Amino acid sequence: MYDYLVVGSGLYGAVFAHEAKAAGKSVLVIDKRPNIAGNVYTEKIEGIHFHKYGAHIFHTNNTKVWNYITQFATFNRFTNSPVANYKGELYSMPFNMYTFNQMWGVVTPEEAAAKIEEQKKEITGEPQNLEEQAISLVGRDIYEKLVKGYTEKQWGRDCKELPAFIIKRLPVRLTFDNNYFNALYQGIPIGGYTKMVENLLEGIEVRLNEDYLEKKAEYDAMAEKVVYTGAIDAYFDYTLGNLEYRSVRFENELLDMPNFQGNAAVNYTDRETPWTRIIEHKWFEFGKDENGNDLPKTIISREYSSEWKPGDEPYYPVNDEKNGALYQKYKKLADKEEHVIFGGRLGEYKYYDMDAVIASALEMCEKELKK
Repeated sequence: MYDYLVVGSGLYGAVFAHEAKAAGKSVLVIDKRPNIAGNVYTEKIEGIHFHKYGAHIFHTNNTKVWNYITQFATFNRFTNSPVANYKGELYSMPFNMYTFNQMWGVVTPEEAAAKIEEQKKEITGEPQNLEEQAISLVGRDIYEKLVKGYTEKQWGRDCKELPAFIIKRLPVRLTFDNNYFNALYQGIPIGGYTKMVENLLEGIEVRLNEDYLEKKAEYDAMAEKVVYTGAIDAYFDYTLGNLEYRSVRFENELLDMPNFQGNAAVNYTDRETPWTRIIEHKWFEFGKDENGNDLPKTIISREYSSEWKPGDEPYYPVNDEKNGALYQKYKKLADKEEHVIFGGRLGEYKYYDMDAVIASALEMCEKELKK
């Protein structure tokens, strides 16, 4: 009999399992995938750490979380500076002086601010949809070239049909600063995320290709408590209906060339290009292998945003009112399950950055393991 059965070996499950073992508890971790590490899983191909379930860039302002996770990996100094490609015109992201110079030829912050202010005036009164909201924040030109097409591909809906609250703010920097996250700490774990999760799970029994929900009664009998990081609606067999997600589809290519686009991320912001962005994985580690040698090949991933349907990988919870209300009903059911802890992005139906998942898991460990 184990003290804890942890369902899912992503960040939430791995952190909880590590802390439970450190507290002297017996732990079994199971995962329905053939690999550990959930969506942060990286595999090594041609010397490149390939982010199989989409690009993950660690960034945080939380010193406690940073001090915690750096016990399990050394992080490099990668800084996220995406480039936007609009019909062959290249712009710096986030919107900063390089962007405004390329867009309008302005040179000083004063000129850039004046141009944005002048264009924002187009919207009078309270913005009624995402299009009006975006124009009221950054003006028509930036909206048309850098926001509209990308957002419509991401959500599969016209910007006029999307609610204004989705874009609460669009960062505008009147400096020459391409550092997207502006976080105190950021980087990529040297050796890949899988190695980092392996270090978290060291000495803990892990069983892969095990679907908890298919053998739930059998698994429940094996442990005092279950930490469940799968989808909350799946746990209750969708009795109240399906929660909605956006999904992402990847088209991956190994190319026999050293450099495809010269940057880790290039966003395609026009509506006509079917993919939202292309990731070139080698640039997360500066195009070099562990010994500092240049890598002769490269791997790219084209990302396509899609509507989620059962059987697809659920990536982004659709945190609108309808789904929020349904989640609250599921949460009421979850609160009655005395021997189950629901955690993580799917268990809490919440769009979490990696640092927030770790913080949430550590908070649960404090409550649960300090009893």
